[in-house]
Amino acid sequence: MSCNKNIPSATLGIEDRCCTATTGCSFDGTLRNVVTEPIYVQKVYDAALFNLQGLRTIEGQPFTPALGRGARVIAIREIRCRKFFNPANINDPRNLTVTPCTNIAGAEFVEDGAGKEVRVIGPDGTASEKLVYANTQECDEEGKGTPIFGTQNIAITGNVVVEIDVVYQEDCGRENRATLKAVVPIASPAAPLILTNFFELCLPSVFDGAFLPRFTEFCNIDCEVRLATNSIRRDLIIDPATGTVRANLIIALCVTCEKKIVVPVQLCVLSTGFPVLAANVEQICTSFPQLFPNQIDENSRPCSSANDQTF
Repeated sequence: MSCNKNIPSATLGIEDRCCTATTGCSFDGTLRNVVTEPIYVQKVYDAALFNLQGLRTIEGQPFTPALGRGARVIAIREIRCRKFFNPANINDPRNLTVTPCTNIAGAEFVEDGAGKEVRVIGPDGTASEKLVYANTQECDEEGKGTPIFGTQNIAITGNVVVEIDVVYQEDCGRENRATLKAVVPIASPAAPLILTNFFELCLPSVFDGAFLPRFTEFCNIDCEVRLATNSIRRDLIIDPATGTVRANLIIALCVTCEKKIVVPVQLCVLSTGFPVLAANVEQICTSFPQLFPNQIDENSRPCSSANDQTF
């Protein structure tokens, strides 16, 4: 049996694989164009950040491709892990998902009379915030916030993608390199991996404002992976007849969650003006419409002439 020759990988036909963003904002370093602008936004009144970790042990996970008959792994150059995500189906149960579920004490989530919690639109553009109510009168009289307490349960479901860059010997002794890949299940929706912690937040007055405070929470998840015992001999099992690779792994699921109490506010901010992007000009049209209207207020209107009359 002859050894396969190494085939060089194809190279991309572009010079840069990555890019930088264009915001359209610029600042000339002086204050001549700085003006005040009112904006209607959400203010963070209180926030708490949590780092949580979960572990998943995997035994005998198959990897592809097979290395060939009689192959032997002699070194691991890198082992890495990333979230599985199917862009064609956001509801794919294989997508690695972290879902927080929170119960609070000392306050309650506002409901609509039918037992359903009232949710409002958050800065992410989805109904991700819950209205919160508590009797804050006692702390209002002291000019302070009212503490509320909560229990957070985080459910992790879905898969991760594990890749292992290996150096192996073919049956004739020639060294070669390969990237082994596997989609590894972490937990199913029917039996999620649960992480639990507790927290305290400060709630502003529910009486001294036109809007009730809102509670919002969001999480991000990453993963790290290693061989179960850090031994190629013990943790990588290669079928001598087919070269199929199986591995024993330990996967750490690293979760960051943040919980916030937010309130709607109006702020006056300093601005250098609206962003201006350079458009790709077509050859037929001589002019194009604006995307946003001009600011017309007492500060931007030209001075009236002496001949102007008021009726």
